[in-house]
Amino acid sequence: MTAPGPPVPPPPGPLSARLARYAGLAGGVLLTVAGYLGGALPDAPLGVTPASIWRTPDGPATLICWLVGTALLVGAWWSLRGGAPSTRWACVTAALWALPLLIAPPLGSRDVYSYACQGWTYAHGVDPYAVGVAAAGCPWLDTVAPIWRDTPTPYGPVFVLLAALAVTLGGGLTGTVVLLRVIAVAGLLLAAICLPGLARAAGVPTRRAVWLALAAPLVGVHLVAGAHNDAVMLGLLLCGLLLVIRRPGLPVALLLAGALLGLAVTVKASALVVVPFAALAAVHGRHTVRALLRDGGWLAGGLFAALLVTSTLSGLGFGWVGGLTHSGDSEQWTSPPTAVGFVVDYAGALVGRDPQAVPVLRAVALLLLAGVLVVLWWRAWRALRGPNDARRAARAAQGEGAGVEGAWVEGALAEGAGGEGAGVEGARVEGAWVEGARVEGARGEGARGEGARGEGAGGEGAGGEARAEGAWVEVGRPRVVLHGAALALVATVVLSPVFHPWYATWPLALLALTAVRTTWFVLPVAVVAFLALPDGTNLARFTKAPGAVAMTALLLAVVLILLRTAHRPGPTRRS
Repeated sequence: MTAPGPPVPPPPGPLSARLARYAGLAGGVLLTVAGYLGGALPDAPLGVTPASIWRTPDGPATLICWLVGTALLVGAWWSLRGGAPSTRWACVTAALWALPLLIAPPLGSRDVYSYACQGWTYAHGVDPYAVGVAAAGCPWLDTVAPIWRDTPTPYGPVFVLLAALAVTLGGGLTGTVVLLRVIAVAGLLLAAICLPGLARAAGVPTRRAVWLALAAPLVGVHLVAGAHNDAVMLGLLLCGLLLVIRRPGLPVALLLAGALLGLAVTVKASALVVVPFAALAAVHGRHTVRALLRDGGWLAGGLFAALLVTSTLSGLGFGWVGGLTHSGDSEQWTSPPTAVGFVVDYAGALVGRDPQAVPVLRAVALLLLAGVLVVLWWRAWRALRGPNDARRAARAAQGEGAGVEGAWVEGALAEGAGGEGAGVEGARVEGAWVEGARVEGARGEGARGEGARGEGAGGEGAGGEARAEGAWVEVGRPRVVLHGAALALVATVVLSPVFHPWYATWPLALLALTAVRTTWFVLPVAVVAFLALPDGTNLARFTKAPGAVAMTALLLAVVLILLRTAHRPGPTRRS
């Protein structure tokens, strides 16, 4: 039995789907052309501006191909945001769009050259967490963006090992970049394998989840062509979540799931915010503190084992933890805390002051992030404990021998507990909205107690309870956990000191699995696809003041909307 998920529009017609498929393919081809004309090539000039790019011989063609190609990719993805015709169609189309980008030069950033130099540093016996790639003597230093030349690597030991492997097997810069792209694509393939299973567990059509997560323009441009290590992190993260959701309570499975999550953290530490929610999914049966400590302990054991083993085998220890402090060296208004800091500094300059507000606002945002993560986890915990309270209320009602009509427990309306005579025909539970996901699978067959009718004082009415619980476990629990993890990643992206376009891929995959409405997160992803030029030039650098003001205004509007929603009166409880 599977409870229905959030409402999803019907599949698009054949003509609309065909137009979207080939429009996106044309966009991918144009972006590849833009990459060869003016992408992040090893010998491309650094420190350029849109105006200086336009003045080069291939500049107009580069910018036009980039703009039209991005618009085609974004438009095609947006047009099917309600879901592709089928899961297979979504996978084939995403792969088709990625084909031209597989043979393109690096696009959207020069980070892949930083990866190469960090791998070279480790492969030549130098600690990449102690020195930058310039001091290490990397022969490809000229390809690395200046801001990252003197910065120790902010990535975990697993990715450093993968980068060193690429350097060793690649034999040169081109071979290393190709292998780093292969590693990124392998991470995406792992994510593609796990997404359908997670979508089914959450009660969401796989055709929508796969389309939103894999066909997004940011995935093709930044994870495939840009070879960002976020692809590896996402693949490991989704694989760990799928295992823990499918095999809760099994020690061996939880140890393996914890190890996968630990490997994700040792690629990119931002994966750590998902782990507390994975611990909730690890619980088998009722969510009690004892069960959480028991099953979550197995998961934590696997995670810490992965951290310890990889840090020890790499010979780098836990020096990578200190490297995380350097990830905020860049200052751009695309990070909301940084944007607010810019606005405060601008306001101070008007009165002859220099508040230096950016580091202060960034620190405040990190403290706020910690609080938000705790609240999100607590809400998920309370939602998962809701069925425990519902069972206790139902049992108390049955013990009194009276029908219960309209018992509200944690937002779930239980109706129809009255039966013929003293029998219980079955409790129907519908309309429980948990963390934005509706759970309504406990009606009809699922809630009817087998043999409960006419069985004296309740008969086997517990069968209805068990079936209702089964519907909740099958769909409600995974959706609560995945949605909580998605919101945790959203908060991490929004409140972090730095934001780059590919960071939006972190929460995108989990939101595609759980969100009832899609526009609120699909629209920002579509917008940020236009932020980075083919050579990695970020347009945020040239719009600092207006961008900071616009971001601050947007942030205030979102806060006001959230506050207004929080104070909206809920449903009236029946007496």
